[in-house]
Amino acid sequence: MPSVERTVSTPTPLTRVWEYLHDFSNATEWDPPTVECQRISGDGGIGTVYRNVSELLGQQQEVTFRVVDFVEYQRLQLEGDAGDSLQLCDTITFAENAEGGTDVTYHAEMKPQGAAKLATPLMPPGLELLAKRVADSLKSTLDAL
Repeated sequence: MPSVERTVSTPTPLTRVWEYLHDFSNATEWDPPTVECQRISGDGGIGTVYRNVSELLGQQQEVTFRVVDFVEYQRLQLEGDAGDSLQLCDTITFAENAEGGTDVTYHAEMKPQGAAKLATPLMPPGLELLAKRVADSLKSTLDAL
């Protein structure tokens, strides 16, 4: 299963970073491929559902994300369903760092389904480029909070 992980350090305090990122609808501000993300149901905790639309390689893909793990100020995990083509699992962990800021680790796993499995060997290079773009955007967004 292809996956990527990046850790971003920011001087922004943990409580502020958590309050911002655990509302996944903010993904439009820090995740470059996301063009739309809205909470469909829930209060942000376990069971909350988000509708996300991302654009990759000129095509839009709709994903329904559901919060499956939620430990306040520590971890947020979402499972994504892109229908017959792709299943996703995004885990965001939070830790206060020695400087009083926050370290955020974003781990994304992708499980291609059906015909999309044929593209699995081609995914890692593109995922690495995307992970760098996301990490850079996430850092600049968190630093500005």
